[in-house]
Amino acid sequence: METTAKTKKPIYYGWYVCAATMFIGFVAIGARNSFGVFVVPMSEEFEWNRFTISAAAAVGVLVNGVSQPFMGRIFDRTGGRKLILISLAVVAVGTALLALTFHILFLAFVFGIVVSMAQSGPATSNTAALMSRWFKRLRGTAISINSAALSLGGLIMVPLSMYLLQVTNWRVAWIGLGIIVLSALPLAYFFLHESPADRGLHPDGDPEPNGGEDGKPRREVVGPLEVEQWRDSFKSAPIWQMSASYFICGTTTFVLSVHFIPYALDRGVSGSTAALIFGFMMGLNIIGALGAGILSDKIGGTKNWLALAYFMRGIAYIVLLTVDSVAGLWIFASIAGFSWVATPVLTSSLTADVYGLKALGTISGFTFMFHQFGGFGSVLLAGALYDLTGSYTIPFALVGALLFPAALSAFSIKERKYSIRYQTPISNAAAIGD
Repeated sequence: METTAKTKKPIYYGWYVCAATMFIGFVAIGARNSFGVFVVPMSEEFEWNRFTISAAAAVGVLVNGVSQPFMGRIFDRTGGRKLILISLAVVAVGTALLALTFHILFLAFVFGIVVSMAQSGPATSNTAALMSRWFKRLRGTAISINSAALSLGGLIMVPLSMYLLQVTNWRVAWIGLGIIVLSALPLAYFFLHESPADRGLHPDGDPEPNGGEDGKPRREVVGPLEVEQWRDSFKSAPIWQMSASYFICGTTTFVLSVHFIPYALDRGVSGSTAALIFGFMMGLNIIGALGAGILSDKIGGTKNWLALAYFMRGIAYIVLLTVDSVAGLWIFASIAGFSWVATPVLTSSLTADVYGLKALGTISGFTFMFHQFGGFGSVLLAGALYDLTGSYTIPFALVGALLFPAALSAFSIKERKYSIRYQTPISNAAAIGD
């Protein structure tokens, strides 16, 4: 009994940090993904057309994207804890203030600017960078667990928002969402720490690395493209290949966050069923995100899994537009669900593996900015084309078709040449001139 007690290894603290960031993302991103629930009731009360309310949502996507690199820079310089705490508080208050909406400009300012800028603080680009500090061998797995927040937010928060809306009204529902976001603050305050060194630990909970055979400390392996300054990353191809694919990723996910429920309503589906289908899709994301992280850690070939995720989503869009029934919506959700959050997981992990950790928050912020730019364009385009044609067929067909070039762009990344996972101390020493 005494021997067992001595050898029992405690849970690595990084997993507590991972759980905290997952819950933070769950409430913050879940509140954002719930915007689609409010599109129809707010439009009906204020007599807005679909383009008008889409414009307010699109401004939010754009502001969130533009602010991402700046928040990433703050994260790299400060460590991120204070940034996440302050941003989370602003998201909570701003979400609740949406209950006071009386004009489209108020919605555009509070949601489109204040809340959207604040959401760049606890964004997955920053929390994934935090996970990259705490984990190395299990980086993909940790980022996938952290990114499961995207799925949980859709699985639980969207149906919950619809329920609050149906039993009360849209104003009370916004207040309820704000209170839920606020509940994450204590968890963030007590459990978030900048790096393993703050707790006297090493990444993955491993012991301090031993020296080499000659007794000297082993040289840390450095990837061929690892950078000190974020600007240097844009001198190489992988960042552009990932950013191009991520741009298309944004076009195909944000358009669904805002327009999927209205699309389902147009197909004759009830509001509760539409929210349930969206929640089901987000639930499958949990499996997709976790599976993507584990597969990239165990098998490798992160860029291949990334390409597969984009290809699967392209197939899902074909089903959405060709199977004209409620069953088509469920089939679409089943296929798309596995790929939605897999792409952020794999992109974040691959970015860390190729460019290192020193400027990761800023670099990830830039790639995520491209993601948001894509989302901005697709949300606005879908609203405008719906008003012109009375249908979402054309915008959904356009964004869906882009997924196949995105898959090709991801697949063409030379991962084995540039990722630190495939470097050795010998080849690295030669690369740096030893």
